[in-house]
Amino acid sequence: MPRGRYSLYDPHDHTPLGDEHFQCAAGPSGWRYVSQIIAPSGAETGSVDLAVDALGRPLRLQLRTADWQVRGAALNGVTWVRTDPDGEHATEGNVRAHGFTGTSPAFLVALARLSRLTPGAPATRLRLVTFTAPVLAPRTVDQAWALVSRTAHPTDNAPLEVDEYQVSALDTGEQHTVHLAGDVVLAAPGIELEELESPPSVFD
Repeated sequence: MPRGRYSLYDPHDHTPLGDEHFQCAAGPSGWRYVSQIIAPSGAETGSVDLAVDALGRPLRLQLRTADWQVRGAALNGVTWVRTDPDGEHATEGNVRAHGFTGTSPAFLVALARLSRLTPGAPATRLRLVTFTAPVLAPRTVDQAWALVSRTAHPTDNAPLEVDEYQVSALDTGEQHTVHLAGDVVLAAPGIELEELESPPSVFD
């Protein structure tokens, strides 16, 4: 069960946004990721709880910031409910989309699993719903994912396979690179892996 810490920063000006302390686990029925987000000041500013099935489809998503929370799942596309902490102002949403995305590294692992690409295969197009921090406002985006390479790196145990993905925003044409090892993000825009207490889990 990998656990560790990511540092989060603004990918444009590199302003530190805090740390995401996480643990995740893969099993025959899917994968689950839970985390707490800590601001540079040391205050907890949010949390992520994402569970996906063996195909990468979101079974349950729970996002929380100081003033908002979202619960979502794959249902007729993807469906979610966004509320304030007291639950007085709830709004529901539904989009014919493949899954969710956002700033958490959890989404990159889930989407790589969902795309199920092999190196050199044509890119796959994904329609996704992202929630903009800190108010968790929903927005639909289209991305193309391509698995550029898979490289085995020697370790003290078995070789560690690192996947390099190219992710393209289809509305702007902007591209970025994501490096994954199993269910751990090694590097991505706005994300750096700072601590890892146990090796990544390997998906079947």
